[in-house]
Amino acid sequence: MKQAVAICAAAASAFLSVQCRAAGPQDWEQQGIVYLYHSVNARLHTVPIQAVHLGDGFWTSRRSVTTERSLPTMLQLLEEHGEIDNFRRLSGKKNVPRKGPVYTDSDVYKWIEAASWAIASNETSASDKQKFRSEIESLTADIVAAQEPSGYLDTYYQGDKAHLRFTEMTRSHEGYCLGHLIQAAIAYYRATGSRALLDPAVKYASFLVDNFGPTKRPFLTGHPELEMALVELYRTTGDGRYLDFVRYVFSGVERDRLKLKDSEVRYMFSGKPFTSRTEFEGHAVRALYASSGATDYFTETGDPAYKKTIDLLWTDLTTRKMYITGGVGSRSNGESFGDPYELPSLEAYAETCAAVANVMWNYRLWLLTGDASYADVLERALYNGVNSGMSLSGTLYCYRNPLASNGERLRNPWYDTDCCPPNVERLFESLPGYFYATGRSGVYVNLYQNSDLDWHLEDGTALKLSQSTNYPWSGDVHIDVEPGRPSDFTVFLRWPAWAPAAQVEVNGEAVPVNNLQPGSFIPLTRRWKHGDSISLTLPMQPTEMVANPRVTDDYGRVAIARGPLVYALEQIDQSGASLADLFIRTSASPVAEAKKELLGGVTVVKVQGLAAEKPVVQEPLYQPLSVAVSRPKRTLTLTLIPYYAMENREPTPMEVWIPIARFDTSAAMTPRSATEGSPRDAHVSSANRTVLVP
Repeated sequence: MKQAVAICAAAASAFLSVQCRAAGPQDWEQQGIVYLYHSVNARLHTVPIQAVHLGDGFWTSRRSVTTERSLPTMLQLLEEHGEIDNFRRLSGKKNVPRKGPVYTDSDVYKWIEAASWAIASNETSASDKQKFRSEIESLTADIVAAQEPSGYLDTYYQGDKAHLRFTEMTRSHEGYCLGHLIQAAIAYYRATGSRALLDPAVKYASFLVDNFGPTKRPFLTGHPELEMALVELYRTTGDGRYLDFVRYVFSGVERDRLKLKDSEVRYMFSGKPFTSRTEFEGHAVRALYASSGATDYFTETGDPAYKKTIDLLWTDLTTRKMYITGGVGSRSNGESFGDPYELPSLEAYAETCAAVANVMWNYRLWLLTGDASYADVLERALYNGVNSGMSLSGTLYCYRNPLASNGERLRNPWYDTDCCPPNVERLFESLPGYFYATGRSGVYVNLYQNSDLDWHLEDGTALKLSQSTNYPWSGDVHIDVEPGRPSDFTVFLRWPAWAPAAQVEVNGEAVPVNNLQPGSFIPLTRRWKHGDSISLTLPMQPTEMVANPRVTDDYGRVAIARGPLVYALEQIDQSGASLADLFIRTSASPVAEAKKELLGGVTVVKVQGLAAEKPVVQEPLYQPLSVAVSRPKRTLTLTLIPYYAMENREPTPMEVWIPIARFDTSAAMTPRSATEGSPRDAHVSSANRTVLVP
């Protein structure tokens, strides 16, 4: 399906000038997760999911479970909990009361988006594609039947609560639900070419922009999400009103008209000029969704004030407020960011949706700049903070992802606020679109997995890349390069920041990387022809990691990472010893060991440790250091599994940050004074144990 679209975005401020331009033919099959063909500020351009074929490997296994088990069972749960009946009751198809919180419409829309990307995927069977398409068409019929003639559609504020619509925007989620409707509609359009859901989404979006604005009724995104969706709708339809509305929302001009409190503005990460922000605060998901939308807006407009703010926020996140797993949001109160370096392990909230948002934001930043730093954060969050959110079975989910547990049940099939499960599903199903991108100079390889890219360079030259690897268990990657004709271009290979070295060969000959460093892309520029190949070797030894000393929960502890994976101790693997009694000996090097029969096939890490002969809980509350140091202990081998696989056998105590045996403490861990480097109002976890034992 092709359409010619004239795009003209009006600009209200002096710095913003979006030129009218002819979009030319737009084929839905050519559009990636985000569509950047006309985004003049984007350095990279996405490839559609249909252009990538995943072979056997890590993500293929996770996505197969998502397609075959997660999506069918989640749809059944949405039915059982009345979330789909919420639409049917409005059309008279069902005579039932509305069920669930104010935001349940978004759960249905996220499921549709996930199923749409499954339809687009080359790994989904023909029968599953047809099944998902039938289910989406059925859901679409129920959704459209509930939509009012004006375009308004929100099952919570239709019927007896209609008089409240757009009057309680700090909590209503009306814009949030619309945003997810738009994203679901675009995904289905890009997977099938069908406008069955896109036209109703456009109708509602047009209702919004026609009735709200500086000279109309005031509007607020109490839960940011709509911003991303409207920019993508602008990219899809060419209607500049949507981009203008995003500028209006980010301007924060309605604070006085809506009488917003400072606490509301901080919590929502909305309601004041986005460009006035200097740090992350408030609800973590809202903040990251807002930043994703702002990045989309900057990609279209080039307003430098947005880029300055985005850079400040990214630095704040990655240097002061992000877990080693890529998880985000340390406080359960308000699902929010804490103070700088406030990263407790046991009380960590680290909502799965926040990790998904972290991936989405860094994906956009990578496409905008081509900078591998963003891809590194994306990878860390994807493999750990997001991946832990869904069980290996595909039917249990974590809402929060702490870095330590006393053995409480973290995984459940359903939550009253069920935002996280379909969020993980839509990310996993769209994942082929994250592996590759193109730029003016050539093609970028972002993620490593057995896969084939069947696409073209930006000058139109056909290109196939075939990638063979056992990543993340191995750092060996082989890529066959097959251009449609001999051509001069660059293949950019990502050198992850976690890898201390990288060895590259082209057609068996070594290529020096002396002027490059970890956390960058290795450019391989030459005249490529059929039969050329690339080999990349990344060392994957287990690495002991320490946190900034101001992260008080992790002081005197180490975490172990191997490649992109963070590891964790589970008590079930420690020969009957309690985690509370275990310490790691950093004088011994950890070793990796493949376990094909464990947790679907993983590589575990083993390292020498110590266990107190007398349980720590039986020790006095206070005692002399000399007594604590000389207490009896025994040696044992600690076994760590990938963090994402925690609680996939049974609930059991778990921890990522392991206390160091005192005599192994390095000079870098020298005890501080009471005031040195101590964060004001630091939050100290009850899981924190002193390093002065044994």
